[in-house]
Amino acid sequence: MKKTVVTIVCLGLLAFSTAPSQTRPEDWENPRLLGVNTEAPRATFVPFPDAAAALRLGPKESPRYLSLNGPWKFHWSPRPATRPLDFWKLSADVGGWKEIPVPSNWMFQGFDIPIYVNGSYEFARNPRPPFVPHDHNPVGSYRRSFTLPKDWAGMDVYLQFGAVKSFFYVWVNGEKVGLSKDSKTPAEWNITPYLRPGENVLAAEVYRWSDGSYLECQDFWRLAGIERDVYLYAAPKVHIRDFEVRAGLDGTYRTGELEVTAELAGLASTDSSIGTVTLTLWDPSGKKVLAAKDLAVANLGDAGPARVRFKSDLAAVARWSAETPDLYRLVLELRDASGKTLEAVTSKVGFRTSEIKNGQLLVNGAAILLKGVNRHEHDPYTGHVISEESMRRDIELMKQSNINAVRTCHYPDDPRWYELCDEYGLYLVDEANIESHGMGYGPESLAKDPEWGPAHLDRVVRMVERDKNHPSVIIWSLGNEAGDGVNFENAYAWLKKRDPTRPVQYERADLRAHTDIYCPMYESIENMVKYASKRQDRPLIQCEYAHSMGNSTGNLQDYWDAIESHDQLQGGFIWDWVDQGYAAKNAKGEFFWAFGGDYGPADVPSDLNFCCNGLVAPDRTPHPALFEVKKVYQHVKFRALDLAAGKIELSNRYDFIALDRFDLDWQVVADGRTVGSGTIERLAGAPRAAAVVRIPLSGLLKSGAEYFLNLSLRTREASPGLPKGHVAAAEQLPLRPAAEPSREAVPASPLAVDDGPRFIRVVGRDFVLRFDRLTGSLDSFVYGGRELLASGLEPNFWRAPTDNDFGNGMPRRLAVWRQAGLYRNLRSLEARGNGPGRVMVTVEYGLARGAAAQTLEYAIDGDGHVAVTAKLTIQAGAKLPELPRVGLKMAMPGDFDKLLWYGRGPFESYRDRKSAAFVGLYETTAGEPFPYVSPQEYGNRTDTRWVAVRDAAGWGLLVAGDPILEFSAHPYWPEDLTQESRGSMHPPEVQKRDFVCLTLDHAQMGVGGDDSWGERVHPQYTLPAKGYSYTFRLQPLKPGNDPAAAGAR
Repeated sequence: MKKTVVTIVCLGLLAFSTAPSQTRPEDWENPRLLGVNTEAPRATFVPFPDAAAALRLGPKESPRYLSLNGPWKFHWSPRPATRPLDFWKLSADVGGWKEIPVPSNWMFQGFDIPIYVNGSYEFARNPRPPFVPHDHNPVGSYRRSFTLPKDWAGMDVYLQFGAVKSFFYVWVNGEKVGLSKDSKTPAEWNITPYLRPGENVLAAEVYRWSDGSYLECQDFWRLAGIERDVYLYAAPKVHIRDFEVRAGLDGTYRTGELEVTAELAGLASTDSSIGTVTLTLWDPSGKKVLAAKDLAVANLGDAGPARVRFKSDLAAVARWSAETPDLYRLVLELRDASGKTLEAVTSKVGFRTSEIKNGQLLVNGAAILLKGVNRHEHDPYTGHVISEESMRRDIELMKQSNINAVRTCHYPDDPRWYELCDEYGLYLVDEANIESHGMGYGPESLAKDPEWGPAHLDRVVRMVERDKNHPSVIIWSLGNEAGDGVNFENAYAWLKKRDPTRPVQYERADLRAHTDIYCPMYESIENMVKYASKRQDRPLIQCEYAHSMGNSTGNLQDYWDAIESHDQLQGGFIWDWVDQGYAAKNAKGEFFWAFGGDYGPADVPSDLNFCCNGLVAPDRTPHPALFEVKKVYQHVKFRALDLAAGKIELSNRYDFIALDRFDLDWQVVADGRTVGSGTIERLAGAPRAAAVVRIPLSGLLKSGAEYFLNLSLRTREASPGLPKGHVAAAEQLPLRPAAEPSREAVPASPLAVDDGPRFIRVVGRDFVLRFDRLTGSLDSFVYGGRELLASGLEPNFWRAPTDNDFGNGMPRRLAVWRQAGLYRNLRSLEARGNGPGRVMVTVEYGLARGAAAQTLEYAIDGDGHVAVTAKLTIQAGAKLPELPRVGLKMAMPGDFDKLLWYGRGPFESYRDRKSAAFVGLYETTAGEPFPYVSPQEYGNRTDTRWVAVRDAAGWGLLVAGDPILEFSAHPYWPEDLTQESRGSMHPPEVQKRDFVCLTLDHAQMGVGGDDSWGERVHPQYTLPAKGYSYTFRLQPLKPGNDPAAAGAR
């Protein structure tokens, strides 16, 4: 494919030597060497000097916290052999080095290139773990200085790197401190012995690839660098090293059960006690609800670290859930024997339970449904460095789209993400940083190799110890697509013993004993229902489903019809949240989203645009599919009980909140225009119960119009992520279909037919239609002296393949229909009178080498109305595949770009993705932005009653379905958007036409979305090769004409 981004360095990635040069393995090729001198993993917290500071300040505002983020001196080397060997020495001169921001991925700072592959290793075609390239393995050398605050004197100082990919060494003041692997959890060292008064020098040496990379073969961009915060914190010699909060509920799920364990560091084995720990708890309103007595610190000596344990019950506790994210505030204060405060630490606390009971996942005793997405950490400008602003934007979009759960695919996220999920209310499946996809699932799998057992367990331990105090984490995941074997069995056994309060899942375990949840990926609806047809010992929750690559996410409602009908089907996680594209410009300065293959030379491994499977664009602009997700995922369902009486049932599918948090807005619309509206305030409806409302419809419905009742459930007050007035659920119910259109009898205007050797012209009072004898097409429509057509009306059975179409072989399988539209055989064209003031023009085409035929009948009347009837016939015995679409296409001049239509909208819709697109009156322009990272079918509107295509003055054409049609209007032919292969083009490479291409379809097949590598559109949304007949009306418009009035006739 065409390379659109400047090549920075030629990698020569795939032909490298991995042979070790000495008997002793390199540290970065030793899977049993996981770290040197690192502290044991712990929960995320920062110490404060006292409880008042802990309550008043944020963690980064603590006087015992010192950020080392910012500019660092940096040197990039293409291979270990050429790295600067002594840069960590105090005497080394790095003054000539460039600076790089920390955190950052160095690929976005002018060094090296990003690589995207899905399930293979980017550094080896034939992987030989634990070896990685020696001749090309970039190394980043980092260095900076810092000065400690004066009031840190006498305290221990700890250094934390939040995340470094993939392996690194650390030096302080010229002395090696240690090393670490696992690129998605923190590494921490006590650097007190290495410090000196005044300025100190910190150095880090980061390797792009190491043996750890064999466990980091995830479906995302393969980057390198210091990706998360680097900081120091100070603690007194005796301090709280870690603490665990277990905040559960009793058997009634009403009384809170609080258990806190604090572990102290710095006690000498001879110390009997150094003082006390005080625990205080405030409820969500800020009221102090628990003030524990001072608890003496017990020293266990050589038997283990000193610990303080505390237990208490709290009656009528406010329970945490994704719907009610009520958080308590806990402060632990450590005092010495004289009562002086040494330090204080704090944590938010959510009381909740998560368990498997009777084969279902229960949170707080309720069998919840996980309406989830998978979320990679991705920023279109900074790679894997994610700002809090971006995290909040994701969460707010998710909450507003009725998403209640996130799987942290495929690694632990930035610690701030968990705090925000606690605060806003999202359920998390927290996943360990383990994926060895490139080794396959057979005997070669690292899951089966005991040599790799410690590395597997280490990554699970680090995740669990870091994230154990977050109520949002309701499920642990052992990893993703890493095969299965003894290493996961051992990790599961350790985790169940370490934390019995949460279920554990692992997809590759299938239904074996070391997963508490059956969590397949891309399971069919049929197989899901089959699983749930008899009682099972665990729920089915798909860890990945509804692959949302490009124009996708079809038949989502069908998935949820099945899920909501079987109590052991408890949801799933859509793949995935965000398109992993990067902001880029081509040589012309045109903006586009870059994907795999856009960086570096042609031999760089790439899986092209397979990284772009999101419900939102890289900049978080929602794709049309997100609106469908919101509709399908909504927690309140509407059902008409007695429409004539306005009686509607609201089924509250929330697990923990009542409907009194919402108002119900209603509108009665006639032919798209509101004729009545109102609001029902303070609804009644307990969680998981139904409520009935009555809408006053009397006198609103008249004859001759099509009526709908639109219902919108709006929040009464703001809540985390949801503003006041937010539409949480909506529905459209048909009240009365439109009466059959009838045109008043008017005197017929005379028509003249000019039957010439090249053209047939039909001439009316104010218009001329012309048919081309060479092509059979209606190629000119002049009305009021203005040409309305730029290209004639002709058969069209092709759509530009979507990403899913490429995945299931549609371009080759259905190529006959592409050819049928392009290379049709004109059999006949004739015109004849059809009564006073009426002319009938009939065109017949042979298609598909005679296997099919298309007849077009144009019934033209004296005022310029043209009724077009298209008939497709299939020869008996012809073996033709299904059709991409059944329709016609034409073009109008480029200034006819104003669209007004009555049908589903405002966003695009398809046969299998239209429940969120309500019927109404909408307008847009034919130049609306292309929504996907790679050209493909887009912009379709279904169930259209009529569409008007006009210029700014009001001249144009109305197309009215009989009764409905599908249409799209944009400056491209379907052929323009048709790629040779998936991901071979970017939108700027598609040349815009100077006209508006209008497709007018009886139907187009659905977009599918079960997956993007084989599954076809579901049968009920396809167009089998059979006969089709449909009719629509063309009507010219001039300034002052009302399209709605014309369309209703």
